[in-house]
Amino acid sequence: MTAAAAEAFIAKAFIALGGNVGDVRSTFDRAVALLGENGTVRVTARSSDYRTPPWGVTEQPPFVNAVIAVATKLAPHDLLALAAECERKLGRERARERRWGPRPIDLDLLAYDHLVLIDRDLILPHPHLFERAFVLVPLAEIAPDQVIAGIRVRDALERVNSSGIEKLPAR
Repeated sequence: MTAAAAEAFIAKAFIALGGNVGDVRSTFDRAVALLGENGTVRVTARSSDYRTPPWGVTEQPPFVNAVIAVATKLAPHDLLALAAECERKLGRERARERRWGPRPIDLDLLAYDHLVLIDRDLILPHPHLFERAFVLVPLAEIAPDQVIAGIRVRDALERVNSSGIEKLPAR
């Protein structure tokens, strides 16, 4: 990549991937491809996939979770909109599902550069980031020294219970 092309990517962001319906790992592959399809998002790192216990609604199948780091030309709200469009293309119907219930794919924008943002459509960093081991474990795999909201990812991970999270073998 040329220096000019690298400069076109203006922000670094982290996106969590999750799901527990269907072939989730293949859905992750398709989500990553869709995110990068129009050239405004480039994946720079991808964690392993992890089998994780459900969070929120606990009486459902385990989830698979991962995190990607991306370089993007998109503004935060545009990146969020792209993620939502990818979810729709992959079969997610938010209006028909139970909050924290089963779903084929969930793409959550965790952080965008060092931006702190609170509005009706988007909160950055993600408001539950530091409570969720299923996000922190894969995030710490690819960015342990990343500081988000003044907290180093590896330090945040040490503060949560990560029992029951299992790294899946590479495919």
